[in-house]
Amino acid sequence: MKLNPYLNFDGNAEEAMTFYKKVFGVDFAGNGMMKMRDLPDADKIPAELHDRVMHVSLPLGDEFLMASDTMPGMGMAYQQGNNSYICISPDTKDEADRLFQELSEGGKVEMPMSQEFYGYFGSFTDRFGTPWMIHFEENSTF
Repeated sequence: MKLNPYLNFDGNAEEAMTFYKKVFGVDFAGNGMMKMRDLPDADKIPAELHDRVMHVSLPLGDEFLMASDTMPGMGMAYQQGNNSYICISPDTKDEADRLFQELSEGGKVEMPMSQEFYGYFGSFTDRFGTPWMIHFEENSTF
């Protein structure tokens, strides 16, 4: 089983996923970033929604971070999530610090990176409203 977090954005999925692509140093998977205009029946979608992201995914190890934009007026109202986090467990403490620093830039830090009884941990919400946890532990099975 794989855990593949899926994020919804309100018209800024391209900006957010391009930012994440840069931070993680990976390329978009599959067909890259597919827009609503790429759908076979795009003519049925209002023109002002054609540049919204239909689907994009970033490979992160054996998992994927996926995203799309919502479609206002078409039954997909945007609601910024506050009930889920994306938890990343990097291989080194230095990588944990780098990811925390870069991803939290412009966001709101909930808990700075610090050594806790369960490992080196920090949490924040990035500038796009996505909640993250960074967890590192030597020889972790987390």
